[in-house]
Amino acid sequence: MMEYGDLLADRGRRRSEASRFRPAAMVLAPLLAILFQVYVPLFFEYLGYLELPLLVTVYFASMRRRPVSGMLYGSAVGLLQDSLSDHPLGVFGITKTLVGYAAATMSLRVETDRVAARFVAASAFFFVHQLVYWLLIRALLGSTVEFSAPQTLLLGLMNGAVAVPLFHLLDKLKETG
Repeated sequence: MMEYGDLLADRGRRRSEASRFRPAAMVLAPLLAILFQVYVPLFFEYLGYLELPLLVTVYFASMRRRPVSGMLYGSAVGLLQDSLSDHPLGVFGITKTLVGYAAATMSLRVETDRVAARFVAASAFFFVHQLVYWLLIRALLGSTVEFSAPQTLLLGLMNGAVAVPLFHLLDKLKETG
């Protein structure tokens, strides 16, 4: 039987371990998510509310557990999304940079392998993403974009519900050994 100190040490060791992924998985997953984001809503308009590039960014940043690499990964995904969408270049880059950093930092303190933590994190980061996007559009571009907190919370919950099976699927891409 393990002692309480051993359980805490084991838990701390698991929390500090960063997951490793194949480079192809880290490139193809966000690319497929961005292509989904750009093209699928053309045929199924209601799927336009899913923010798969954000969910992929949150997943990889939180699993790698390195704030700087989470920030760089988020900026790369965001800039790629900007380049393939009709939004001004850099807006998604900035928002996903902040989210990638925050997700990696959060994963140093919170066990992100649990379903509830994944749901809450994905929902919260969706809300933060939308709020930062709204602030950037208003402050930097002077555009008026509507921000509805209740609607954004509801969409955040929807994205959180999609994140749980998506994160489970992305878990299969981890390197073993």
